[in-house]
Amino acid sequence: MDLIKLSRISMKHLITLHVMLDTLSVTDCAQRLCVSPSSVSKTLSQLRDTLNDELFYRNGNRLVSTPLARRLGPTVHQMISDMNQIMTQEEFDVANYAGSFSLSMRESTFELIAAPLCEHVLKLAPNIRLDIWSKDNIGVSGLAKGVLDFIILPHDLSQPPNIDNNLVWETLFTDEMVCLMSHQHPLATQSLTIDDYLQYDHIGIVDNDLSVPFFEMQLAQQHRKRKVMVNVADFGVAATLCKNTELLFTCSKKWAEVAAQAQSLTMKELPFNYGQVAYSLVWYQPSMNDPALRWLYQQITTVGQQIGLGE
Repeated sequence: MDLIKLSRISMKHLITLHVMLDTLSVTDCAQRLCVSPSSVSKTLSQLRDTLNDELFYRNGNRLVSTPLARRLGPTVHQMISDMNQIMTQEEFDVANYAGSFSLSMRESTFELIAAPLCEHVLKLAPNIRLDIWSKDNIGVSGLAKGVLDFIILPHDLSQPPNIDNNLVWETLFTDEMVCLMSHQHPLATQSLTIDDYLQYDHIGIVDNDLSVPFFEMQLAQQHRKRKVMVNVADFGVAATLCKNTELLFTCSKKWAEVAAQAQSLTMKELPFNYGQVAYSLVWYQPSMNDPALRWLYQQITTVGQQIGLGE
């Protein structure tokens, strides 16, 4: 262990690196830390000399982090979290807590979960701030970087995520899958058969953090592949496309029951075995050292149980 080299790295260096990995901007980093851009540049220069790595380099008009900087990200995040825990050993005071939490979810999940969650949390902790992002803007990688505290994601339970083992996935509630179509669709007034389902074109949902859903593989093995003619990133967009076309959209039943985009559509049971689907809470395992995050976790699971029970 090189104690002399380690002594040259302070929390200031680690926090600056942590924020730079998030912002990729010296100006934005300086604003967040309430220091001057020259101060950030000086701190980065010291860290570069100590680590013998450029850490960030300019590519056109933007900064890009080096492989070493990206590898250091989760470790630095954990070190800062541990130090914060040491510095705030007092009991977590919900009523007076004025910190902020960052969550991410698909836009389609906002109607189902975000509204009851905000109502529940803000009643208990009126001084906190909730930053709720679209998963299209900040995905699963944001957890390890410390940008996000939690992600809430609908997925096939057999769909293993393409991520590292430090992330924990916990099912909030399970759900059914249904098929949505326009009220004017030729199938709208009759029971849906597997031949009907496969005869028409479909809308698919893409998510780079998840593998191919079980129901797609099951359908192909037992019958044949469905014809996905349009791929979109979110349920709401897919439902909107259904309104004026003969495209079919397979999605979460709980979402379809509450979403405004789905109210003008006809809902049908799926005519095949599609496995199990769920909404899961995802977080970076070491972050549970923070009592504030443990409290928020408890609130999210409580709201999830209520939704699962239809309350």
